[in-house]
Amino acid sequence: MSFKRIPVIEAQEMISSSGGEVTIVDIRDGVSYASGHIDSAINLTSDNVQKFIGETDIQLPLLVYCYHGNMSQEAAAWLAGQGFVHSFSLNGGYQAWLEAESSD
Repeated sequence: MSFKRIPVIEAQEMISSSGGEVTIVDIRDGVSYASGHIDSAINLTSDNVQKFIGETDIQLPLLVYCYHGNMSQEAAAWLAGQGFVHSFSLNGGYQAWLEAESSD
């Protein structure tokens, strides 16, 4: 299984057109997550990853993001290897998301 890197605009379109049928995963540390994250994002850590895999619908699109889009590529690829059918990494990470939100 593999993943696809997508820009913010494509991620926003996927989220808005899905009717909430996208799983969004934030792999940043807990403090960063607490200070702000994409709506409905789950803070995925080494402590909760196995529970997440066991309880999440692997058929739904999975959007993974980090700070700048580097580590999320590895996480999206790993999660695809765990069976997630449609795994995506957010190009530019949360920083790009914030920049896009502030330009709207």
